[in-house]
Amino acid sequence: MEESGGILGLIIQLGFFVLYAASFWKIYEKAGHEGWKAIIPIYNLVILLQIINKPVWWLLLLLIPVVNIVILFMMYIELAKVFGKGVGYGIGLVLLSFIFAPMLAFGDAQYQGAGGVFNNSDTILD
Repeated sequence: MEESGGILGLIIQLGFFVLYAASFWKIYEKAGHEGWKAIIPIYNLVILLQIINKPVWWLLLLLIPVVNIVILFMMYIELAKVFGKGVGYGIGLVLLSFIFAPMLAFGDAQYQGAGGVFNNSDTILD
């Protein structure tokens, strides 16, 4: 009986992983890149930096403890902005990515390019 909980947990984790990967695949496609680039480690970050118009050397900042957390927030907030969403949405992408990434990917948000049109609304679901 104890193993059934472990297997169930593994299936749930696998489901979240597939949802997350599919979401970023679609987000990359919306931004004009091939979706498979979203699932290649490190290369996916290079492409994400291109999507949000940030320099590739930011990858080095992701290797520094504590700084990496700040940079991650900055990257996801910028990702939200290039899709016309607000800062609250970007914070949601970091803290609740299993909810906000699919909403961004499969919702009606359109890629607006770096420095996307931001509507100054600070609601979390704008």
